[in-house]
Amino acid sequence: MRKTAYWAAILAGSTVLGGCATAIPPVEVTRFHAGPPVASTGGIVVEEAQGNPDVSMEFRTYAAAVGQELQRIGFVDETGKQTLRASDYVALVSFRRSFRPSGPRQSPVSVGVGGSTGSYGSGLGVGIGINLSGKPKDIVTSELSVQIRRRANNAAIWEGRALTEAKEGTPASQPGIAAGKLASALFRDYPGLSGQTITVK
Repeated sequence: MRKTAYWAAILAGSTVLGGCATAIPPVEVTRFHAGPPVASTGGIVVEEAQGNPDVSMEFRTYAAAVGQELQRIGFVDETGKQTLRASDYVALVSFRRSFRPSGPRQSPVSVGVGGSTGSYGSGLGVGIGINLSGKPKDIVTSELSVQIRRRANNAAIWEGRALTEAKEGTPASQPGIAAGKLASALFRDYPGLSGQTITVK
């Protein structure tokens, strides 16, 4: 299977639950590189960064999104290939998902039911307190970090971080959708201005 098709299959499987069209929140992107812009040519493999907390299917989803973007900008993705030589570069990928409350819980909404009954017109009042607000959804922060190293001397030649937030349970918080959006934003106009933080919508 061609590498592009391989990554596409992983991403497709991870976005099934995401639904069709969905509003994606903006992505905050920061990138760094030293010296002149780094040319996106040569073979590269995608690997897990040291200390990445998750090597599950979710990690593979993020790695697949990065692999697709690396190919789009000109690298030759050699991840998983048996070659006679080592790749020119290594892309170290890590991601993190964190949760925080969306805000103070809303006060319960009270619904009052009152009436009058009895042959003598005695009053009967019943008050029922019902919480119609439900539990507030948490805010999910999804963060993708990628560092590209030259294999010959293990020097870091480019690195970047992208993060976005979405309400828990929404399509935008699903790993497949978040991974694709983060990777696309991170490698937009590669290599980007070093040290500048931008917002990608």
